[in-house]
Amino acid sequence: MDAGGKVTANVPAEGESLALGLMGPELLTPAAAAAWLARDAVDSLPAGELERKLELGRPLRVKLGIDPTAPDIHLGHTVVLRKLREFQDLGHLVVLIIGDYTARVGDPSGRSDTRPSLSADEIERNARTFQEQAFLVLDRERIEVRHNGEWLNMAMAELFKLMRTATVAQIIEREDFSKRMAAHTPVSVLELLYPLLQGYDSVAVRADVELGGTDQKFNLLLARDVQRAYGVAEQAVLTMPILPGTDGERRMSKSLGNYVGVTEAPEDMYGKTLSVPDSALGTWYRLLLGEPPPPDLGPRDAKRALARALVARFHCREAAEPAERAFDRVHIEGGIPEDLPEVVWPAAEPVVHLPALVSRAFGVSTSEARRNLAQGGVRLDGEQVGNGSLDVPVSEVADTVLQLGKRRFARVRVE
Repeated sequence: MDAGGKVTANVPAEGESLALGLMGPELLTPAAAAAWLARDAVDSLPAGELERKLELGRPLRVKLGIDPTAPDIHLGHTVVLRKLREFQDLGHLVVLIIGDYTARVGDPSGRSDTRPSLSADEIERNARTFQEQAFLVLDRERIEVRHNGEWLNMAMAELFKLMRTATVAQIIEREDFSKRMAAHTPVSVLELLYPLLQGYDSVAVRADVELGGTDQKFNLLLARDVQRAYGVAEQAVLTMPILPGTDGERRMSKSLGNYVGVTEAPEDMYGKTLSVPDSALGTWYRLLLGEPPPPDLGPRDAKRALARALVARFHCREAAEPAERAFDRVHIEGGIPEDLPEVVWPAAEPVVHLPALVSRAFGVSTSEARRNLAQGGVRLDGEQVGNGSLDVPVSEVADTVLQLGKRRFARVRVE
């Protein structure tokens, strides 16, 4: 950033940055930088605030808070992470807040019920995984990682002071709360406190800008009120669109099973992307690649191009072609993948409990394995299993190919 308040954008080499749109080093005025950063956001609030922040002529502190309620990042998370990377590429600092305290409360955003609570060990384990996966998108040299337990483990007097910064009427006007109250669904006092705790995060790190999905709009704007009450300059707010899952309708979510994880095997990432309905294809291109589908390609070929691009991004370019071949071999040619992983069952156990075998082969819980067996989602050498007994002789599984769903295979070895 130069003395005149212009932003110097030194664009990294191919593969180092996910920021799109800058084709080479440029000097951007604050107005141009604000317009570029907000080009694919749903909201940039208040009007003109992002430009005013950029006019400060210093690196901005750009905040994202995540509650590590699950360990893995999926493509839906990367919509906001890509935007953070764009701020980094313009010379700004990302402040990634690990919500080790707020995760104990449970963010009510988009919820019709109370989130289950997690143990401190689960939260910390999830946080480590989430943070490492976030670095697949973010530049780890331009990031400050904080845990909000640093400041939310506060004295009662400080908590009372925080609670005075908002009224009950402000909090319950939030759509999530008002809907649940109208339906006579319980809302805990802790959930009512959550937006204030998130707002205090912005006070503690002196956030200049905060990003989130559209479901976070209430929390992000309330944080400005909390900052003002504490005499801290109020942050600008950017809300990003929410990526639909592979069903094309509901938001991407691991709990809904419509997600694509950023660390999934290349062939799984490729295959799941091809399952996206045509109606969601434009949204996926826009939010994940920052461009429309190629106009000269039909939906089938556009999905393949998207799947190759995503595999190249989160794995490497060399992985995209084998992932495509593996998909075609299984789903078009009717074959099985090459280089199958093996699952070993001890020969000393003459009876195989199928849920245990599926769990061991694919890392799923035994309850999930039973559910797939009951739904006909498990095959041995192409034949459905599980309609009868869940216990079979070991001779029936030896040297067979075990299949879970459409894309997961393992060879069973008995020894």
